[in-house]
Amino acid sequence: MCANFKPLTRSQQQALNLPDINFEYREEVYPNYSAPLLFQSQHGLEWREVNFGLIPKWAEDKTIATRTYNARNETLLQKPSFAEAAAKCKFGVIAVDEFYESKYIDGKPQRWGVRRRDGQAFYIAALYEICRLGDEVVRSASMITMDAIDHAMMKDFHEPGPIKRSVIVIPHARLNAWLNLKQPNLHDFVLGFPIEEFECSHVPKAKIEKVSPQLNFFDSGQA
Repeated sequence: MCANFKPLTRSQQQALNLPDINFEYREEVYPNYSAPLLFQSQHGLEWREVNFGLIPKWAEDKTIATRTYNARNETLLQKPSFAEAAAKCKFGVIAVDEFYESKYIDGKPQRWGVRRRDGQAFYIAALYEICRLGDEVVRSASMITMDAIDHAMMKDFHEPGPIKRSVIVIPHARLNAWLNLKQPNLHDFVLGFPIEEFECSHVPKAKIEKVSPQLNFFDSGQA
């Protein structure tokens, strides 16, 4: 599961001829951090600042986002946290420069980064929601995942065992088709990304003296 990523850079946004992003966002994102989401509105492609980790309309606060930052495509319509948004086809993409997964070496997790070989940003399928928490209107989103037990790259990540997951990468050429999906059948998009276009490597987390529990995610062995 993906709990940490680098959103696309401004230069990557310009290279893909995407609309300007008129808000600031962190260089690295963790659950309950803000991130840019691209979606299709009646005016065309638009960006929205969203909370990473979907917050359903019935939630009482944002803490649920630490458990909803990934959503299995197989159960979108069954899980209470995602069912309403999925039924209404609230699909977008989170454009990233690199995302991180844990690979276990000698029983210990290491942080590895996955990125495109050509340096372009790429699109990760996302489900989004809008809710109200008190007087605050909150936009939030989760990355949609797929089984990766047979994927040549992603099968090497996560804890040892039979469960392997990957984010769903939407090809550049199919972005409009994904954003204009009118029914919640994702079958045609649940495809492992082509490994010849991607690369991965060990990316140790920089040591910081004072960090939040979220920033310590990969040091805690919980990945």
